[in-house]
Amino acid sequence: MIRKRSPFRLIASAVAPTMAVLVMLMFAGYAVLGANGLLARGEYRKQLVTAKARLAQVEAEKHRLINRKRLIAQGDPDLADELTRGATEMVGEGEYVIVTR
Repeated sequence: MIRKRSPFRLIASAVAPTMAVLVMLMFAGYAVLGANGLLARGEYRKQLVTAKARLAQVEAEKHRLINRKRLIAQGDPDLADELTRGATEMVGEGEYVIVTR
């Protein structure tokens, strides 16, 4: 004998599986479209390239400053002359100034 289910019981029995499917779809959507999802990967790669370029600039500046520090510690007369002339903005007669910055 087959018993007929009431429409309310039929809907009530479908609520839990429907909610589970919706939750799974929500997680799948965030995995693809979310801030850390698959589509955001391209933007992260662009940021990584930019950060690596900036790191290379900072490393070059660091090495330049380390070299200048070494020259100052050794008492390099050319660097002392350069620093003195730069601080006092004085140039002798017959000298030419070449601005590199």
